[in-house]
Amino acid sequence: MKRRFLIGSMPMVVVAASLAGCTRPIYNVSQRPFRNPGSLEHRTIQIQRAAGGLGWQTDVVRPGVIRATLNLRTHVAVVEITYNQEVFSIIYADSSNLGYDGTSIHKNYNGWIENLERVISQQPSV
Repeated sequence: MKRRFLIGSMPMVVVAASLAGCTRPIYNVSQRPFRNPGSLEHRTIQIQRAAGGLGWQTDVVRPGVIRATLNLRTHVAVVEITYNQEVFSIIYADSSNLGYDGTSIHKNYNGWIENLERVISQQPSV
């Protein structure tokens, strides 16, 4: 009887361990400087151009705030990008099918954010 219980429990342990290996602490970007000077309007264009090139859909919420959404297969990531003439931040807003638990998220999410951060910071001024 005990053997049966232990063997029957193994798949649950394996599933839990494999899910834990797929998540990482969530990465947010805080106050990353732009490379070149630019107006707020130029920053909006730079961010939209960078995000769009990576497949993110953007919506300007108000001056200095863009909501960006990435849809990949069944996964959805939503971030809020706040910015001024000098710096920008990328903050987690929502997700679907990425295993977000309040602090950790699917490991691929952080790579998407790092790419977005890199491409935004490398955009030439308009």
